[in-house]
Amino acid sequence: MSNHSQRRLSDDALELRREAGRWLKQRREEVGLSQRELAALVGAEYYTFVSQLESGRGRVPPERYRAWATALQMQPRDFVRTILRYYDILTYEILFEDEEVQATAPHAGRV
Repeated sequence: MSNHSQRRLSDDALELRREAGRWLKQRREEVGLSQRELAALVGAEYYTFVSQLESGRGRVPPERYRAWATALQMQPRDFVRTILRYYDILTYEILFEDEEVQATAPHAGRV
């Protein structure tokens, strides 16, 4: 892989991580939590960890997905599905591509 291709992948990953941060912040605000409150609920030692994630400078550790889902008042499956869209788009597409296509098809939901 060329340096240019690697840089593009890196830039894309960074932008997706920023989008994840915006989503996390929006969800946190929707449930009425401060960064300090969320940090306490998910077991983060410092609230600045939440700030870092919301600015796209890090990832929610997979071993903490359930805690984050609970804190953000989501089913763990829904939380993981959403976060994978940002953190690991290739895995997300493999797992959910068919469902996405079916859900957006003109005949979706018709019997």
